[in-house]
Amino acid sequence: MPGYSLIDAPWWHLAFVILAGALPTHIWRWLGVAFGTRLDEDSETMRWVRAVATALVAAVVARLVLYPQGMLAEVPALLRLVALLGGFAAYLTLGRKVIVGVLVGEALLLAAMLWTLP
Repeated sequence: MPGYSLIDAPWWHLAFVILAGALPTHIWRWLGVAFGTRLDEDSETMRWVRAVATALVAAVVARLVLYPQGMLAEVPALLRLVALLGGFAAYLTLGRKVIVGVLVGEALLLAAMLWTLP
């Protein structure tokens, strides 16, 4: 007879991750694919969506640089800012590729973290 004892089953954790985590995410992705082909990329709405997405990413990066937590908080603020600016400079000068800016900024940050280790 089904009951709460099924929660102890070895497969329950995987089923929970799939149901509670993956399924809701995939539903939105499927809806995006279904309706995204009908959207005009140059419309005012899409420009607003891109602006909001860019602002959210900028806010997260600013929070990580200005108010870090964990090991990142041990790196001096000036070194975190130098890593951010170095990554941005690499992005601008090396073809405006996001991956280049991220990798350069991360390399600078890792170098700063290694330099400040006791």
